Amino acid sequence: MITRSPILLQRHDETEPLPVPPAWQAQLAGAIRDPAELCRRLGLDARWHPGAEAGHALFEVRVPEAFLVRMRPGDPTDPLLRQVLPLGEEAVPAPGFVADPLQEAAHTPARGLIHKYDGRVLLIASPACAVNCRYCFRRHFPYGDNAPSRAQWEATLDTLRDDPTIREAILSGGDPLAASDRQLAWLVNRLEAIPHLTRLRLHTRLPVVIPDRVDDALLDWLGKTRLQKVLVLHVNHANEIDDAVVAACARLKAAGVTLLNQSVLLRGVNDSRDALAALSERLFEAGVLPYYLHVLDPVAGAAHFDVSDDQARELVAGLRDMLPGFLVPRLVREIPGEGSKTPL
Repeated sequence: MITRSPILLQRHDETEPLPVPPAWQAQLAGAIRDPAELCRRLGLDARWHPGAEAGHALFEVRVPEAFLVRMRPGDPTDPLLRQVLPLGEEAVPAPGFVADPLQEAAHTPARGLIHKYDGRVLLIASPACAVNCRYCFRRHFPYGDNAPSRAQWEATLDTLRDDPTIREAILSGGDPLAASDRQLAWLVNRLEAIPHLTRLRLHTRLPVVIPDRVDDALLDWLGKTRLQKVLVLHVNHANEIDDAVVAACARLKAAGVTLLNQSVLLRGVNDSRDALAALSERLFEAGVLPYYLHVLDPVAGAAHFDVSDDQARELVAGLRDMLPGFLVPRLVREIPGEGSKTPL
């Protein structure tokens, strides 16, 4: 690990150190954002470059080093690489695949707020992600229209304060943990002051792709909140979970956080019974319970990941033959306008 010295600022003939950013922020800033660099680092030959450039033009590539090193060099079928490598296929229109597959624009009553289900609301805590997943259902989301200032957050939070039926706040994004701990603590302090809120849920991929995100500053504000804490990871393949991820999960559990996982069924990534079984086993070893297995949301640019409903049902039926029930995730689809996820 490279140790960075504090940057020094000269002020009134005194030398004062500027704060050094947390390790995770440095890793986030240093993520690969050039498709040619991604191909070069993983030893992909030149035939992959044009497609990577074409896909990148539609949705930029972003891959942190900590995630990159878990990929097999020279293997374009690596299940982690498949999730992040831009392809020319993303530019090919597919029937039924649209920019807003969940029709979230119709459920945004206030800036940074999505309210689709009774009893809970989703807050866009950060527009940024640590890794840009090619199948992301929000790859076309207008984050610029949903990035509240602090004053605008207060107006958004009034929506929660005025509705006593809301018991759970879900921090999402982007990835909520891409926001600084100072920003998150500010927001959570205001949420826990709303008396009818009882639960705080975070949907995040950061503890997986950059395990250093689970640091003392994060655990400090998580440990202080009165709200019940649930963290839903997004892991799609067992190879994503290395020893550093296991250690990060252990720290979260020690802070009283309930850990769940939701996956997306992706062609060429986890569309086999053995891959899904290995994922469930590895999650449980890390102290995480499988929660949902989503069929792909039909977002424009991701049709090449699609798995048929019949195959999805067959895979989950096979899992039931291999695993105890608590390791079999619920197979679901999100249908716009429905009051909950729809089991398949």
